[in-house]
Amino acid sequence: MTTNQVWTKYADDVKFFILSKVKDITVTDDLLQDTFIKVHTKLHTLKDITKLKPWIFTIARNSIMDYFKNTNQTFELASFETETTIEENAHTEKDCLRGILQSLPKKYRDPLFLSDIKGLKQQEVADTLKQSLPTTKSQIQRARKLIAKGFMDCCGFVLNEEGKLVGEIQDKDDCKICH
Repeated sequence: MTTNQVWTKYADDVKFFILSKVKDITVTDDLLQDTFIKVHTKLHTLKDITKLKPWIFTIARNSIMDYFKNTNQTFELASFETETTIEENAHTEKDCLRGILQSLPKKYRDPLFLSDIKGLKQQEVADTLKQSLPTTKSQIQRARKLIAKGFMDCCGFVLNEEGKLVGEIQDKDDCKICH
């Protein structure tokens, strides 16, 4: 089954599930995209196609839980009953991203964190860091390029014709960042 077929069959159900938990359509769309990126990159690892639906909902559930943790919001754990087990030692994009972010110079990491993680506008980031807006914009763009380069160096990702990062995560033993 291709990612497109999985999307066609399950996207609406997953979207309604996520929306029922986060109650925000913008966040729902982001989490739906995050879920299907993970589905796309890991679909080849699913051994039993009959467990596809519970596997997808487990990924969505984990994305929702990560969202609540990262935004310091509370949620009702009882409503997140688990239908499948999570592979504890799985190598994920988050492992690589964590390593890549840690290797970023502080002058790039701080503006990126304030802008892309905390959600501040770039002018607010510039004001917070007491620097000019052009400097802040340049640092954020440089940080994003370094993250993309990190994924290319670490996991063998490539930029497609549209300039978007594409590829599949390597096994942990082959990863230059996480291993």
